[in-house]
Amino acid sequence: MAALSSSAATEALRAVLRRVHQASERCSREAEQIRVVAVSKTKPVAVIRQLYDSGHRVFGENYVQEVVEKAPQLPEDIEWHFIGNLQSNKVKPLLTGVPNLAFVESVDDEKIANRLNNVVESLGRKPLKVLVQVNTSGEESKSGVEPSGCVDLARFVTQNCPNLEFCGLMTIGMLDYTSTPENFKTLSTCRTNVCQALGIPEEKCELSMGMSADFEQAIEMGSTNVRIGSVIFGPREYPKKTGD
Repeated sequence: MAALSSSAATEALRAVLRRVHQASERCSREAEQIRVVAVSKTKPVAVIRQLYDSGHRVFGENYVQEVVEKAPQLPEDIEWHFIGNLQSNKVKPLLTGVPNLAFVESVDDEKIANRLNNVVESLGRKPLKVLVQVNTSGEESKSGVEPSGCVDLARFVTQNCPNLEFCGLMTIGMLDYTSTPENFKTLSTCRTNVCQALGIPEEKCELSMGMSADFEQAIEMGSTNVRIGSVIFGPREYPKKTGD
C-alpha cells in the first residue's frame, strides 16, 4: 500500500466522512456528534494543508517534535489533538510551540495532569481540554490508567487541575483488533462509572475510541471521537535506518 498523494488523501477523507455518516445512521446518532481526528503522524505539511483546504480542521499527532514543527506552518484555526504518550519534560515545548493545541487525549497519571495544569497556568492560556487515557486491553506495552483507576484520575483532574478541562476518556485497544468490542465496552463502562461518581451527564463525557480498522464499530458503540490515520493518509513513512 503506497502513501497517498494530497488529492488521494482528500478523496480518502471524504470516503471516511461518508462511512462515519453511515455508521451514525445505523445507530440512530447524528454524524455531527462524531469528531474525526485526521492523524497526520509522519505526513508532510503539504498533505495536511490539502485536507485543510478541503474543509477539514481537526488533526492529531503522536510526537511532540512533529506537531511543534508542523503547527507553525499551518493555519491557526486548526484544532490540534495530541494523542501520544506525553512525558513531563515535553509538556512546556508542546504548549509553547502549539498555541492552538485543543486537546491532550493521553493523560494517564496525576504527574502529567499536574504538569499540564502548571504549564497552562504559567503560559496564561485558556484551560486545556484533556481526556483520561484508559488501558482497556491490559497490555503492559500500552499507556493508560487501569479501568479501576479511571474514576480517581478523572476526579483528580476535575478537583485539582483548574487549568484543565476534563472532557472524557480515551483508549487505544489491541492493535490486532481481536478484543475490540471488549475494549470499547470497558471504556463505556468506565464512562458510566466516572459520570456517576462525578455527577456528570454521560452526553458531556466524550469517548475517544476507534481508529482506521474499527472506527465504524466504535461509533456504533458510542464513540464521539475517532482517530484515523492510515485510511486517510496511507501507511506511515519512517526514515530508513542506516549503518546498524
